[in-house]
Amino acid sequence: MEKLRVAIIGTGGISHCHMGGYKNFSDKCEVVAVCDIDEEKVKKYAEKYSVPAYYTDYNEMLAKEKIDAVSVCTWNAAHKGATIAALRAGCKVLCEKPMAMNTAEGEEMMAVSKETGNLLMIGFVRRFGNDTEIMKKFINGGTMGDLYYAKATYLRRNGWPGGWFGDKRYAGGGPLIDLGVHVIDLVRYLAGNPKPVSVFGVTYNNLGPNRASGGQDWVSSTKGDFVYDVEDFASAMIKFDNGLTLQVEASFNLNIKSDKGEIELFGTKAGAKLDPQVEIFTDLNGMFVNTKPTGNTGLSMDGLFDGEIKHFIACCQGEAECIATPEDGVTLMNILDAIYESARTGHEVQIG
Repeated sequence: MEKLRVAIIGTGGISHCHMGGYKNFSDKCEVVAVCDIDEEKVKKYAEKYSVPAYYTDYNEMLAKEKIDAVSVCTWNAAHKGATIAALRAGCKVLCEKPMAMNTAEGEEMMAVSKETGNLLMIGFVRRFGNDTEIMKKFINGGTMGDLYYAKATYLRRNGWPGGWFGDKRYAGGGPLIDLGVHVIDLVRYLAGNPKPVSVFGVTYNNLGPNRASGGQDWVSSTKGDFVYDVEDFASAMIKFDNGLTLQVEASFNLNIKSDKGEIELFGTKAGAKLDPQVEIFTDLNGMFVNTKPTGNTGLSMDGLFDGEIKHFIACCQGEAECIATPEDGVTLMNILDAIYESARTGHEVQIG
């Protein structure tokens, strides 16, 4: 089988994770072109990774290069345009999360994927984590029983990445659409992808960026004149059609002791926590029992994106069925839109 000829659109921080995955599977693919609107940046990127061609216009790249697959790693506002252009050029696409700026854009992208018959995979990378694989074994094996409640947090004390991530015109929102999307999708995936039916959400912008020094590990490399007009913190209750309720919290800036990211699942037979190690809480022979699987079960960033890229390559080559579909992406955009609308109106929002 010939190697996949891959292109990457957008050369910001997340693109390096994609590039690393493609490099690690160089027996199956090769990155032949990269594109970014910043010519100086994309030139250095191409030189760093020994990519033979670089462009500042993805339409020109798609027209001139023979490309089989594309990773879209731009800011959120460019996801739709780049994805649709690549699909119409005959490419299979891995689009970073969030899928789009809103549900309408996501639906348009999904429609073009179906129209062209070209694969569109959404970058829900947490689905490929080692902790997710372990937790799936307990859920699918019946240990948890029926999941009926979950809590998910992705909280940073001082973690706005800077640049476009705080500008609603480019990001679509703040920590909810950037961080919350990870844990919302993870819980939904673990629960068997139920459909959302309603949400109640709140957002706050009380602290603003750059309020203190220290603790900032997320820095955007993007140049540009951006404003900060997104939320600092978002929280929501999401109800699903299978009876599951999810409480989610996400922040860029919040007055907490330290950053926090955990998933809690509550079932009729057991509960579980990913914090970061997987723990199971149940009862056995009339006794409460807390169980930790052997080995290191915490989320490992080593190999996380490799798992995603490996799956994308397998899907492109017809060796696997995509587990992160555009339908999943649209469902997440539905949830995010509903949370922002609920926060705006102060009322519960029905979905579907």
